[in-house]
Amino acid sequence: MGAMSGPPLEFDEGLRVRARTHLAGFERRAHPPAERRPAAVALVLLPDDEGRACFLLTRRADRLRAHARQWALPGGRMEPGESAAAAALRELEEEVGLTLGADMVLGVLDDYPTRSGFVITPVVVWGEGAGELTPNPEEVKRVYHVPLDDLERPEVPILVTIPESERPVIQLPILSTLIHAPTAAVIYQMREVVVHGRSTRVDHFEQPVWAWR
Repeated sequence: MGAMSGPPLEFDEGLRVRARTHLAGFERRAHPPAERRPAAVALVLLPDDEGRACFLLTRRADRLRAHARQWALPGGRMEPGESAAAAALRELEEEVGLTLGADMVLGVLDDYPTRSGFVITPVVVWGEGAGELTPNPEEVKRVYHVPLDDLERPEVPILVTIPESERPVIQLPILSTLIHAPTAAVIYQMREVVVHGRSTRVDHFEQPVWAWR
């Protein structure tokens, strides 16, 4: 992979202000659920042991009935009357033992309609003072702190074509593997909006065929 240039992006007040400012100026695109079910995921910004700015990524448990062993952001279905932010915070606590208040929500990105029947609303959360994570073994196999700098490599993102769709499939080469949409699309927009202040849209990116069910 390509080498990074410049100092690492640190988890500090400057990043928090930048993220909140960029999200406040971002005109998010909402998708009506229609026949799809509303869901929310949490993009949690927090530091690793070296103080680098990271986001949380999980590997789903082997025993799950749907999407087992896949890479995912903490999240799940929204309950009736529940906001996307409340659902994301609830899922964070249930999946990785991270309890954060509503005041830690920095903003919301575009909805992403999935092939499997959901409309995902990504919620960006500031994870300062998160403490030790305690993944729920029923849902999460492992939790990873992925440096935001890993998203700045020249090979991110990868766009490929598939015969089943006219839309490009997005992949993120991180953690020595490939992360696919919808997770890849949401993470890529987080980089574009939160870090760089660019209103890049991602709902046109396709998922691999195995994720359509």
